[in-house]
Amino acid sequence: MHHSIRPGDVLAGRYRLVDLLSESGSGRFWRAHDRILERHVALHVIGADDPRAPGLLAAARRSAAVLDPHILRVLDAEEVDGLCYVVNEWGAGTSLDIMLGAGGVLPPRRAAWLVAEVGAATTVAHAAGVPHGRLNPENVLVDLHGSIRVIGWSVDAALHGVPHGRVEDDVADLAGLLYAALTGRWAGASGSAVPPAPREHGRVLRPRQVRAGIPRQLDTLCDEVLDLTGRGRGLRAPESARGLAAALEDFVGDPTGIPESLVERLVSRGTGPVRFSAVPELGLRPADEPEPEAEPEPEPDVEPTRVIRAGDPALDAPTVAASIDTPTTAEPDDAADPDGTDTPAGGTPAGTDAPASVDLPTEAGLPSFGTSEDRTHRPTPGPPPPPLEDPEPRPLFAPDPPEGAPARRSRPGAHTSSGQGDYWPWDTGTGTGGPGSMTHTGSGVLGSDPPPEDEEVPGRNTFRLAALLLAGVLLAVAVAVAFNVGRGRTPLGSVPDDEASSGSSSSSSPSSTPQPLRGLSAADFDPQADPPEENPDLAPNAVDGDPSTSWRTNTYDQNFGPGGLKTGLGLVVDLGSPAEVRAVELELVGEGSQVQLYVTEEPPTGIADLEPVADVSAGSQERIELDEAVAGSYLTVWFTSLPDVGDGFRGEVSEIRVLG
Repeated sequence: MHHSIRPGDVLAGRYRLVDLLSESGSGRFWRAHDRILERHVALHVIGADDPRAPGLLAAARRSAAVLDPHILRVLDAEEVDGLCYVVNEWGAGTSLDIMLGAGGVLPPRRAAWLVAEVGAATTVAHAAGVPHGRLNPENVLVDLHGSIRVIGWSVDAALHGVPHGRVEDDVADLAGLLYAALTGRWAGASGSAVPPAPREHGRVLRPRQVRAGIPRQLDTLCDEVLDLTGRGRGLRAPESARGLAAALEDFVGDPTGIPESLVERLVSRGTGPVRFSAVPELGLRPADEPEPEAEPEPEPDVEPTRVIRAGDPALDAPTVAASIDTPTTAEPDDAADPDGTDTPAGGTPAGTDAPASVDLPTEAGLPSFGTSEDRTHRPTPGPPPPPLEDPEPRPLFAPDPPEGAPARRSRPGAHTSSGQGDYWPWDTGTGTGGPGSMTHTGSGVLGSDPPPEDEEVPGRNTFRLAALLLAGVLLAVAVAVAFNVGRGRTPLGSVPDDEASSGSSSSSSPSSTPQPLRGLSAADFDPQADPPEENPDLAPNAVDGDPSTSWRTNTYDQNFGPGGLKTGLGLVVDLGSPAEVRAVELELVGEGSQVQLYVTEEPPTGIADLEPVADVSAGSQERIELDEAVAGSYLTVWFTSLPDVGDGFRGEVSEIRVLG
């Protein structure tokens, strides 16, 4: 590039260069400020003599004709003063490659929704005849509101020497974006800084081989578009961005809440550089004596959110710089510091080792609004009162007297008697004693002799323990008797004679009414497919007792039979244990299903050597009564014909009930 440009220069008399975001070869990517419209813009600049210059201007003109809210628009393109530049709308957010590198892969529904949004924008651009050319993770941006924006439409490809992109490459890149969002690896047609997808025997592995838990529908979509297995594109593989976006929208369903969840994955949200606005000069009180310089404190730990800086290796891609929020730039203050130290424009004294800029706001350099006198009048709060001690638990029984103490004590105020052990049972209040020499107090309280000092009450604790054990035994016996009587048994738990005789006679003759079997489980059965499975994750819905859930087949262009893709498929119901099957109730979606029933002792591997116990043309509600009970452990429900659903043939089972 013949002309040297740097921050602060004004390009074409309008765009003031602010930050150099990336530089590759002779091309530079800037964040600039439009002085006419007072907004930030993205600016790609190369030399006018660069071989890519004509293609860059042509790509900018093509991209400007595409109007879609997902695409960051081209605002201007010109060749002036030996420079060729393209001005794009500025986007703030996080690009997909940074999001995957910082937080890991996306959940399947979020990944499908993100790629569906990119596919919708690609559909609009392809209708205008303008492919992107480099639809990689670096050019997909999640903005601050969770919306999806696409960077560098047709322009980024021109900067990388691809003057004309291809629609087929865009469709492959869309599948590559889905692959990357699910696995964190890149398998698209364009180049990317995201690590490449793993390979085995020269072929890229399917998403489910890289990471467990990926839905089969998304795995199949990536396989059919990218032809990962080498079997050729599937019959239903999307041929356009519209078809791929429609398939992903059908998988996502209601997207409510997905944009908000992507906002939580933004990298360095709200951690961009902060600049304080200029403050008026204040008269500072001169210090009595210079204070010693404070030693630099260790750098504080930043919050877990990752801060993206210009030197971060993750920002090597030119478009990733849009993931940093737009900072506010403040003009440097020309006034010198109060102490006379020369200060550069950045505000750091000359001769120090402090960095030119910091990513976290500090209070350094702000004027002091308070004085030491203000702080002297603030009383220091005292320590909190000690916590109250928990009260001691009250004993359930009176404590035993200490060694040598009497077992019983006389009441306060009682007088001892000088006589023998006789006493008068009431107090007359006249001072006359009763028989013997018993004394009285005249207040209704009779005196008594205190027990001897060596008096003891032997066996008190033993008696209490024995009483508790006896009460426990009686309670257990009462509970056992009540339980046995409640079950219709005798108090000792035996069966009454009349019930035993009636029970033996009733057990000898089985019930004539079939009863539903419990504890069923179901698995899909498609032995003619490769792999031999048909929506296995939906199979348990057929026996869960909830008709609102169902298992369904894929949609086939041609019905089963001699001219069809296969002769049939179905479900294998595990009865849990050997049982006699008398009837089967089916709840189906649609009319016109042809159903065969098989009862076997082992899970079947095919139906060629089996004899059906029933063959019916079933409606939406069907009860199939067997001629006689058939014993077995597995019931196979085999469909030889599927209902017509308009765009093909598809079967759906809401519920299967087995009666025995």
